Amino acid sequence: MDGTLDHVMMRVEDLDESLDWYQTHLGYEEKGRWEADTFTNVFLGPEDVHDDGALLELTYNHDGRSYTMGDGWGHIAVRVEDVHDAYYELMDEGVEDYRRPEDNPGYAFVKDPDGHEIEIVERDFGARWSIDHTMVRVEDADEHLGWWTRKFEYEHTGRWEADTFANYFMKPEDAAEEAMAVELTYNYDGRTYELGDAWGHLAVRVDDLDEGWESLMTREAEDYRDPESCDNNYAFTKDPDGHEVEIVTS
Repeated sequence: MDGTLDHVMMRVEDLDESLDWYQTHLGYEEKGRWEADTFTNVFLGPEDVHDDGALLELTYNHDGRSYTMGDGWGHIAVRVEDVHDAYYELMDEGVEDYRRPEDNPGYAFVKDPDGHEIEIVERDFGARWSIDHTMVRVEDADEHLGWWTRKFEYEHTGRWEADTFANYFMKPEDAAEEAMAVELTYNYDGRTYELGDAWGHLAVRVDDLDEGWESLMTREAEDYRDPESCDNNYAFTKDPDGHEVEIVTS
């Protein structure tokens, strides 16, 4: 299977406000939209996003519901050429001062209007503000490393082990440098997490939906929402901690 991470979905409470925020501050443009009776999905990314670069999917439910953030999902990270300059550019535009680069050497954080955290990282590849990785917190690092390796044929692209936690970055073998990675964060203190509902899912691209799903079932992935139940347009499985992973075709 292809296995490239296609997009990451988050839910928002005011679609116009969120679109304005991402288009104004990150220079995103609308790449696609799906209007249904009860919800709207909008796909966003930089104008010059790489063919294998991931998009951001904003989901707006029309019933006016609110969401809980939880802590099972962490953040998306976006690429810039200089973290300090990019952070204070956002500050000049009126973005809330959250975690400054002076306090976090090599990176910084802001939040979008709904409180989703966005890390700013320094990269010499990929379009400016393109998504570098999505971080999820996991309760068993060995289990999750094995899950992504076996189910989607991912491999390590980097790791950072500290005194109290470890971060593991994973992508498919031979993935483009500009492709999004999944960052697995494992805290050593044995804590558990709540997923909340403000974050939706990661989406993995496959060459053929039925063949990709069959491979996942052979590899003992959870049968959560099979292609038939999704009108053969997509499907869903879950990782060991319940993070939803959508299966899509390009």
